[in-house]
Amino acid sequence: MKKFLNELWIQLKLNVRDYGMFIALAVIMFIFSQLSGGLFLSPRNISNLFNQTGYIAVLAVGMTLVIIIRHIDLSVGFVAGFIGAVAAILMVQYQVNVFLAILIVLGIGALIGLWNGFLVAKMNLPAFVATLAGMLIFRGALLQVTSATGTIIIPNRFFNLISNGFIPDIFEGKLHVLTLIIGFLGIAFYIFNEFKQRQSKVKYGFEVVSLPLFISKLAFVAAMISWVIWILANFNGLSYTVIIVGVVVMAYNILMNKTVLGRHIYAVGGNPDAAALSGINVNKITMFVFSSMGFLAALAGIMFASRLQSATVTAGTLFELDAIAAAFVGGVSAKGGVGRVTGSIVGAIVMASLSSGMNLIGIDISLQYIVRGMVLVIAVIFDVKTRNVK
Repeated sequence: MKKFLNELWIQLKLNVRDYGMFIALAVIMFIFSQLSGGLFLSPRNISNLFNQTGYIAVLAVGMTLVIIIRHIDLSVGFVAGFIGAVAAILMVQYQVNVFLAILIVLGIGALIGLWNGFLVAKMNLPAFVATLAGMLIFRGALLQVTSATGTIIIPNRFFNLISNGFIPDIFEGKLHVLTLIIGFLGIAFYIFNEFKQRQSKVKYGFEVVSLPLFISKLAFVAAMISWVIWILANFNGLSYTVIIVGVVVMAYNILMNKTVLGRHIYAVGGNPDAAALSGINVNKITMFVFSSMGFLAALAGIMFASRLQSATVTAGTLFELDAIAAAFVGGVSAKGGVGRVTGSIVGAIVMASLSSGMNLIGIDISLQYIVRGMVLVIAVIFDVKTRNVK
């Protein structure tokens, strides 16, 4: 037992950046659960929390890649707001099919991101300046396209289900059975994948943790997933928002960890000059990452407009700051080259949990901004202090 605890402590110290955010999330949930009399962890609130986090989580995934390559994108908030308005105009005023409208605005978002990447990579503009200009431009564009009607109500049922609907169940009853099945399959896939990776490491002579610690980790993660799935199954089950975020996270996690492109992104973030000398086209990587950010900003804009069932003149306000905060809280390094897509999702949940918890216990909005700002400062300090922890 003593050997197990010593190994556990060593692993916690070595992976403090990865585990710190989970510890923070657990502490936040415990505190607000106590202060709200258990309301914070009620099925309804947890379900609403995940749905409210959706569009910020999508933005945080893209922002993580941008920060990894040592840049920033301040335009994503109003790009999302503008894209949501364009989607509404296409469907409401021009009667464009909802699927075609979604494809069009996703393409527009990718092109906007590509333009930002061109300014940074080819024109050598600092990303801060290029995207700050984009923020102003798309703030103006949003006001322009909504100036005639103001808020644009979106009556399309399918579009509004994107952020307000839940997957249908296969049986009627108190528990959402399909959610439980999906959760079980997800846990099984996670365990299978972890064992496969462990066997691969052993095969090629890489160091792995002891089997008891490895199994303990699997049991802990499986228990956490089971708890979340059980709570959601006791309400309306998995929402389409959670499914969309899950697909985005899986796709980008595979991109960053299983592909050459992902390794190149980390290489550019770690040392751009060394990456260029090794044959990596830094400009192309930069343009891809910004185009990816634009695509995800468009997806976030669709999700936000769907949640409100309308496009508004204030859509996108401060989205970029929430995304940046989620990325940093999730473990991305301010120096670049370090960060995980899964971490950014945890960071988004941490920030959303803070907002939800403070709203439940009636903390004034002005104090909420102060608390969220302090959490961001703490996250960056944590990054600086743990970057060289061995």
